[in-house]
Amino acid sequence: MQVRVCPTPLRCNDGRLLAAQWFEPPQAVGVKAVAVIGAATAVPASYYRHFAEWLARRGYAVLSFDYRGIAASRDALRPGEDVRLRDWARVDMGAALHAADKRRREEAAARSREIGLLWVGHSLGGNAVGLVPGFADKVDALLGVAAQVAYLGHWSGFARLQAWLFFHLMLPGVVRLLGHAPGRMLGPRAQDLPAAAALEWAAWGRMPGFLFGDASLARERSYDRFSGTAHLWSITDDHLFGPAPAVDALAGHFSAARVERHAVSPADLGVRRIEHFGPFRRDLGARLWPKLLAPIEAATPRLAGVWPAARFGH
Repeated sequence: MQVRVCPTPLRCNDGRLLAAQWFEPPQAVGVKAVAVIGAATAVPASYYRHFAEWLARRGYAVLSFDYRGIAASRDALRPGEDVRLRDWARVDMGAALHAADKRRREEAAARSREIGLLWVGHSLGGNAVGLVPGFADKVDALLGVAAQVAYLGHWSGFARLQAWLFFHLMLPGVVRLLGHAPGRMLGPRAQDLPAAAALEWAAWGRMPGFLFGDASLARERSYDRFSGTAHLWSITDDHLFGPAPAVDALAGHFSAARVERHAVSPADLGVRRIEHFGPFRRDLGARLWPKLLAPIEAATPRLAGVWPAARFGH
């Protein structure tokens, strides 16, 4: 059940190349569907490697990539340049979706049947999908893990105070001081966050509705046009980055989709904690990943490779 990892530079519509890789299913399994992994803010693609390999063993051709300025795509952000969260969504995620859709169409033609496209979004990788050009038309299913409307009003108790301090003082203050947000203040897996991305995150976090409250994005948001399957998971001990009300708020924006809300607790897995950065850890995989994948495959037959031969134009 050997998975091949094939590095493949990802060309964006502005000509920049992102570091990316395809995780290819074992030959004995073959390709039943295509998947893209959208990373959390400033989290390197390498964090998702074990999950990508696990998906590939189940018949998914999996595309994983680093946003410009992050990890292996650090050089895609040139000296003196900056990048916003919306740029990661519109341009970088857009390039990944284009490549995944192209691969899906090639596989469909080779097999004379429909091939499903799954988007796995962790935090930003799930909450920004409605800004990705073509998402509503090309993606069959969204698996959101701790993907949320990260407005501080969705936090409660002491965690709301922490969120207020983070968005009002910590992020803007450290960017003014250092010119970026150090990864160590964002989480155990995070890289240094470029200044414009950090400041946009802080501005959205203070804004009712998060990115949904940003009038400059009104024409670009396509969440209400996505008619596929959307399964959004919250983690009960993710108090800092993805509380359940914030995930609920994101679910509400997929008004045309077949939405299901799920939650997982440490007790469900027999562990002490999961938190925001735990879901894709290798040591939790055998217990958690089947719980994430089984419901969305059951709700989206095309992902299971059982869609009847018909049209290929999707």
